[in-house]
Amino acid sequence: MASATDPSGRIAQPRGWAAPRGKRSIATGITGEHFDGIKTVGTLFTTTGDMKAHHCTASVVSSPGHNLILTAGHCLGSNAAFVPKYDHTKTAGEQKYGIWPVKEWFRDAQYASDRSANSDLDFAFASLKENGGRNVQDVVGGANTLARTPGFVNQVTVIGYPMVRYDSQDRAFHCANVWTTPLPAYNQMQIDCAGMWGGVSGGPWFSKLDPSGDTGEIIGNVGGFMQGGPDVRSDNPLYNRITYSPLHGDRFFQLYDDAQQGLHADHGSYQQPALPYSMGSGTTWQHAKLMAAGDFNGTGHSDLIVVWTDGEVTLYTNDGNGHFITERQLLAANSTWTHAETITAGDFTGSNRYDLMVRWSDGEVTLFGDVGLNGLNVPGTQLTGPNTTWQHATQIAAGRFNSSNYVTDLMVRWSDGELTLYTNVGAGGFGQEHKLQGPNSTWTHATLLTAGEFSGNQKWDLMVQWSDGELDNYVGTTASALGTEARIQNPNELWTHNAVMTTGNFTPNHRTDDLVVRWSDGETTMYTDTGKNTLGTEHNLVPHA
Repeated sequence: MASATDPSGRIAQPRGWAAPRGKRSIATGITGEHFDGIKTVGTLFTTTGDMKAHHCTASVVSSPGHNLILTAGHCLGSNAAFVPKYDHTKTAGEQKYGIWPVKEWFRDAQYASDRSANSDLDFAFASLKENGGRNVQDVVGGANTLARTPGFVNQVTVIGYPMVRYDSQDRAFHCANVWTTPLPAYNQMQIDCAGMWGGVSGGPWFSKLDPSGDTGEIIGNVGGFMQGGPDVRSDNPLYNRITYSPLHGDRFFQLYDDAQQGLHADHGSYQQPALPYSMGSGTTWQHAKLMAAGDFNGTGHSDLIVVWTDGEVTLYTNDGNGHFITERQLLAANSTWTHAETITAGDFTGSNRYDLMVRWSDGEVTLFGDVGLNGLNVPGTQLTGPNTTWQHATQIAAGRFNSSNYVTDLMVRWSDGELTLYTNVGAGGFGQEHKLQGPNSTWTHATLLTAGEFSGNQKWDLMVQWSDGELDNYVGTTASALGTEARIQNPNELWTHNAVMTTGNFTPNHRTDDLVVRWSDGETTMYTDTGKNTLGTEHNLVPHA
């Protein structure tokens, strides 16, 4: 076993890779744990000798011959052996449940260990030889059942054995009760859980465990795109955090049937099934320059407008249950909209459909009414022509600080730190001006503004992101005074990577309190039902670049 190789892949840095903004799995508490392991899950070796040279993980699954294991398609190897509930403190002869040489491998003929759709087929079975006249399923006292993956969002427990070169404890490791999300463009799901180092490939994804804790129902296995994880070096924090699994569907169960019968059938070319809507990749979203949320389509909940660095403008439709379901290009890439410096959305025309306000690089401010109906191929209403004053409007955020019916108030943070609230803004002008803060050095460090119903009192609060990562709400802000400060995040390095943010009404509580953040690495996150001093539940919309 001393010469066993690492088939886990993921060693080349992808083009355009940038350092991640931090170990968010640790920051949010999503970190796996070592444990004693279970009898039906163990390690795979591909040579004989060194007990620490295991390279993949496998699990015993139900079969008529009581001799079948499941692992990843990229884990095949000659002279392979399976060690159930591997114990690093024991020699080969002392392993409690023995060592089981592989008799025969079964893998889909169309599997490809690369970036293609055929990486969806990264699963394999192996039949094991007898040990002392007995089969593995009988020795470990049971087997796991296999079920079709119900969908892309599931709660799972993932078990694996990291290789000793990454994890000196050399013990079983699990991420318990974590939620999966789709892997965009693939028939695969992913988890974000720190500790899943190389060596966990092939490890089972349990949808449930039996009362004994030693068997359960498996709906996935570590594997897929680039052999189960992002294509980054092992010293990149993403390497041991982001883990993929193919969905177990028709091709999986065809292979399972073949393995039970000892057959090797080619089921033809792989046709990827219809995939759920995806908002794209972090690489793309690194170019999301501006965002604004509002009820553009008159549905009673918010949608999302994004202005990209190349001038393209996209409208993302939400279903009101926190999911984005379609996208619509409002404008193709163009040179004009590359000059959009800051945007916000409000119902300034009082039509029950939101309008988009844009401050351009030359100081012009334009209002595009009823964007969902009219699109952006229209002149818009010029609230002020090009001028040097509004060139200093660093951030703008619409809200309902004074109005009781429509989102017609506009908060402006100027480059000198002054903070101004304009009430009753409409197509006819900026309404009434209220100075909440005079020029000052403190507010020059406000990097982002948004507004929402975070305190739940029907009036809106002002949320401010500061340059040191601090995040605050100003609760009870009115035309006469800035509200009381409520701290959401103390200064921290992580939130300095908050590049763009907006707030919308994307969930069933009918409040504009769902915070959307685009991070510097392109990951885009929604914090649903955010409160006045607490972030809401975190949902990943777009994965890391």
